[in-house]
Amino acid sequence: MCGIVAYTGEQSAKEILIEGLKRLEYRGYDSSGVFIQNSTPYLARAVGKVAELERRVWDSSPDGVAGIAHTRWATHGKPSEENAHPHADCAGKLYLVHNGIIENYQILKKRLTESGHQFKSETDTEVLAHLIEACYQGNLQTAVQKALAEVQGTFGIAVMHVEHPGSIVVARRGSPIVLGIGEKASLAASDASALARHTDQVVYLEDNEVATLTPGGYSIITLDNRPVNRGTTNLDWNIEAMERGSFPHYMLKEIFEQPESVENALRGRVNHGEAVAKLGGLESVLERLLQARHLIIVSCGTSYYAGLFGRYVFETLTDLTVEVELASEFRYRKLNLRQGTVVLAISQSGETADTLAALREAKRKGALVLGLVNVVGSTIARETHAGIYSHAGVEVGVASTKSFLSQITILTLMALLVGRGRDLSYEEGSAIIHALERVPGQIRKILKQSDHIRALASKYCQAEHFLFIGRKYQYPIALEGALKLKEIAYIHSEGYAAGEMKHGPIALIEPEFPTLALALEDGSYERMISNMQEIRARGGKILAVASEGSNSLGDLVDDYIYLPRTHEVVAPLLSVVPLQLFAYHCGVLLGRDVDKPRNLAKSVTVE
Repeated sequence: MCGIVAYTGEQSAKEILIEGLKRLEYRGYDSSGVFIQNSTPYLARAVGKVAELERRVWDSSPDGVAGIAHTRWATHGKPSEENAHPHADCAGKLYLVHNGIIENYQILKKRLTESGHQFKSETDTEVLAHLIEACYQGNLQTAVQKALAEVQGTFGIAVMHVEHPGSIVVARRGSPIVLGIGEKASLAASDASALARHTDQVVYLEDNEVATLTPGGYSIITLDNRPVNRGTTNLDWNIEAMERGSFPHYMLKEIFEQPESVENALRGRVNHGEAVAKLGGLESVLERLLQARHLIIVSCGTSYYAGLFGRYVFETLTDLTVEVELASEFRYRKLNLRQGTVVLAISQSGETADTLAALREAKRKGALVLGLVNVVGSTIARETHAGIYSHAGVEVGVASTKSFLSQITILTLMALLVGRGRDLSYEEGSAIIHALERVPGQIRKILKQSDHIRALASKYCQAEHFLFIGRKYQYPIALEGALKLKEIAYIHSEGYAAGEMKHGPIALIEPEFPTLALALEDGSYERMISNMQEIRARGGKILAVASEGSNSLGDLVDDYIYLPRTHEVVAPLLSVVPLQLFAYHCGVLLGRDVDKPRNLAKSVTVE
């Protein structure tokens, strides 16, 4: 959600800044802008795609070797050029970009207006430009420190001043900023993907830290003026992984990368001799984890559905009491965390604002807090007591696919680790390990059905509503499948536990309201058949995801997608794949922007 890029060095700033913004497009935005410092300050802003900003910049051909750029996702004020970043001060000397929310901006704006400052936008961000201007007495870093001391809320900012050529001041609180250190150049961004083409040496800012960048290096200080001595870390990014290659969309590419994502999640994490998982990131807290009695999983969106799957697998393989909470609600509850409680925060980006707030509240209450994230060095990875990286690889498409699959793979490994430390038998553990290791090959087999699934999408994509149903392990997958169809194809879809059909939703069933039923031959199969018969009796069309070789559904179902047979616990790793493909093909057939769905952002960094 929103993106920042900053550069100071010896190369042309415009090319680096625009290229960086393109790398951040997947995060979601509705407008963009750039400031380039030269003999005459250059500011350009545009509504819509970065390509429109790029056209304006190239038409103007500004020179300059330092600048800041931004993609905005509207919060305060509609998408417009006036509301787009960068924002300037009254004198036109100071320029600023900002991610986050300034909670006390109205109070600050009133005070600044009364002292003569004139505002040109509806945003909370513009307050920061004027506030720093009011504090400026020749030292930009000091002015930023003084101004931010008055701010309530979250921010990741980059600031430039015409009196300090080649110098950029950045700061963060609750919104990520990472520095990139190159040869005779320094960069900063809200996401390391914008830096990977220019450097592999990065520095992650912590909350309430301010950094000053120059072509020759960087310095970091806290808001209360304490120096910070932090060296660089290596950025392990594969640039080629960020390209689409021969695929028409990132989403399809990432769906097809899922066999490798599962292999990466499993690599080096299985001990066949003991039928147990090896998770090095948890070794420092393993004793506490094995003694725990209560697990709370906190997450949002797709990661929340991964957490719901995690509840089933932990309850099956361990004796833990498990709860799954929406992180956005968790912090507002009265928390009575008893001794032996573990809180597991799941986030693809590792920067999800609500999940961060939830884990901080859990730490405050004394819980052991673990993280499951995909991004090395992210805030959640740094603030939890211990955790695991999913190693799903770069995911550019806004709708999560391979990250979700990696998450549920690792949740299975975590449950196996705890279960084998308690009373889960060797035979049970070994069966799950062998089932997990067959998953990559089985997914490749499913992916060969892409054309068949596209044909089904062509048949059903004109439906205005869609129902997804499942039981037990397949219930969270029904929720995720419905979410994907909403996100990608903009079709109203609902995921339900199949047993809840008689408690209201069945009233909606009619011939033009199709159902996708996850009807695998598992412990709940017979009950699923009963639910499907109720739908069929009311004229509803049914598309079933069924076990390979199954023939007991007969004329009950209109269309089938068949999956290889596997262990019941592992089956969701397979059943989610055709649902992703179905949503993708529906979206493409309907002309949607499947990589950047409207109104959505990849990383939700504001609450």
